This record gives sequence, structure tokens and C-alpha cells, in this order.
Amino acid sequence: MRLVFITDFTEQFAYRLLRGVLQYAEETEPWVVCRMPPAYKKQVGIKGVVAWARHWKADVVIGQFEPNDDISLFKKEGIVAMAQDYIVKFEGIPNITADYDLTGGMVARRFLSRGFQNFAYFGYNNVCWSDERMKGFQKRIEMAGYGDNMFHYNLQQIDSLWAYNLPMLSEWLKGLPKPIAIMACDDNQGSILLQACTSCGLKIPSEVAIMGVDNDEILCNLSSPALSSVNIDIERGGYEAAKLAERMVREHDFVGEDVVLKPKNIVSRMSSNVFATKDTAILTALQFISANIDRKILVDDVLQQVPLSRRLLEQRFLKVTGTTIYKYISEMRMNRFAELLLSSKDSIANIAARLDEPDTKSISRRFQAIKGCTPSEFRSRELRKLGA
Repeated sequence: MRLVFITDFTEQFAYRLLRGVLQYAEETEPWVVCRMPPAYKKQVGIKGVVAWARHWKADVVIGQFEPNDDISLFKKEGIVAMAQDYIVKFEGIPNITADYDLTGGMVARRFLSRGFQNFAYFGYNNVCWSDERMKGFQKRIEMAGYGDNMFHYNLQQIDSLWAYNLPMLSEWLKGLPKPIAIMACDDNQGSILLQACTSCGLKIPSEVAIMGVDNDEILCNLSSPALSSVNIDIERGGYEAAKLAERMVREHDFVGEDVVLKPKNIVSRMSSNVFATKDTAILTALQFISANIDRKILVDDVLQQVPLSRRLLEQRFLKVTGTTIYKYISEMRMNRFAELLLSSKDSIANIAARLDEPDTKSISRRFQAIKGCTPSEFRSRELRKLGA
């Protein structure tokens, strides 16, 4: 199979999608892939792309297509075409899309569970996937009774991912009620939000909590503080897209249907790791825990950060978070352990040591009690899902 893949390879989304395609190829037959930059399509137009694909003897083209691209030209040349959601969804060919409603709802539920009452959405202007994520997010906010506390900024343009109007964005951010929880349509926009908040002196996450989508680990960890994000099952989508494309090549009358990527989980990082509360002592405690999650801290360590008795601190912490300090620290540390299991190839013992846990058996028991499986089982299962 010969695939022309037209997408922006500066983002991890494209590579994760391609990883899924190659995983399918490893199980079936070798695929030859041409990575075509969108700039080439803009230079030669859709007719030029079709001519190039025909000359290259392409079987399949997956791409970010513009609304006015005549994608029917591929079919006339006997080439299977699939659209990666970009600006609009296409009819007549499969779209590689996602459950945007579920993604928006997942972020809304997380913010609502943390006590937020003010919300905002930061997205692109007239872009299908950004608009749909916003609707899913807003729907859950309205259902919770906070529809009047929902704000939007959708002046960003999809064709200039890196550019933004800092004065305008800063004025919007400063004018929002605080504390506020903002969902960014993707990690690129989340990174822009973090930069803008920092430039105008807003505190993250105590004043502005931010969450992106796609879990682009480079973007998320390049930001300061690190950006929380929804992890999408992108590799599985690439695998299913390749499987569908191969069938469409072999069965000429088979039209196929959309490939829908599902949100898997929220990867919590510092940009949203906070509860919305005016209790400054509890905010201080939560920030201390977040900043020191990689070392073994005790309730007494937290107590030293605030001018409260242990009993009063425990009472107020439970009121804000719904759990005890000890359980909160344990859960956060096991979430951090899980994150390192997937992002590092180190042994479980070495990762445990990084978290100030020399007793591997002890941390494994606690991990299993919270996650329902051993660290090795968790790593194997999740990496298998990711095709790694």
C-alpha cells in the first residue's frame, strides 16, 4: 500500500496517527508513506496534489483538506481519500474525526468536580472540531447551572497556529471573573493561553486553571507550568483508518464510514491541579503538594506550610477536596507514578526511586490498591493500547 499523508508534522497528533497506521502495516503488509506538507498543497492546489499522487502511484491519500478542495478528483483517479478533521467534515469520504462532545464533557466534569463556578473556552474561529468541543464543554456547564458564567474567545485563526493578538487576549483574560477554569481546544492553544496569562501577571492555576486536548507531551511539558490535557486514543484511530483504507482499496464499491477517536483520560499537570476555593490556607496546601509530589511528603509537612492546627486543616481540606490530605497525596503520587511508567523506559524500581520510594514492593501495593492493577500490568496494558 502506498499512502500520501498531508498534514502538519510539527504536531505530535500527526506522528501518533501515523504510528497507528504503521502498526497496522506491521500486522498485514508493508506500507510506503509519503509525508506531504500542507504548504505543498497550497502551492500546487488540489489538482496538483492529485496529479502528483497519480504519478507516485498512490493507493490512499489522508489529508487536511480545505472546504473548497474538490476531493472527488481522487476517486476519478482510483485513489482512496480520507479527510483528517481540519476546518469542515466532508461528505462522500470517511473523516478521521473524534468524539468531541465526550471530550468537552470530560473536561467540564473535571473542572466542576474541583469546585469551579466560572468557565471559559478558548478555540479557533469556525473550525468544526473546535466548535464541537466547545459545545460539549458548554452543554455540561449549562446542565450544572452555570450557563451564565460561561465565556468564549474564538478569534484565533486555524491557518496561523503560532500567532495571536497578545493585547486583545490579555484584556479578555484580565476581564474574566476569578478563579476561572478554561478549556483550550487543543494543546497549541493551551500553550498560548499559558503564555498570555504569564505575560499579564495572572497566577496559574490559582486564578486561571487551563486544560488542553491531545496530550502533546512536548507542548505540554514545554509550557510553564506544565499543561494538563485530555489524552485521545490517536494511535488506535490511525490503526482503524489504515484498516478501513485497505478495505476501500480492495473493495471499490465500499464507501466506508468515519473513524472516531475516543478520549481516554485526563493527564493532570500543574496548569489545572487546583481546587476553586477562596480558602487561601487550603490553596497553599494544595500548591505545596503539587510542587513536591516527586518526593515523599507527609501530612506534617503540609501542616508546616499553613497557620492551622492539624484538626482544622484536615476539616477544611476535606470540605474543599472531598478527601483527606493523606488520601489526596497518595492518589496524586500514584497518578505521577503512572505518568512516569508511560513516559519513561526506566525500570519500575528506578521510577520508584525517582519518587523517593526505595521500597518497590510497598509502592506497587499502593499503586494496585488505587489503580486496580500492578505497575507492570498498567504499563503493558497502556503501552499496548498506544501501539508502543
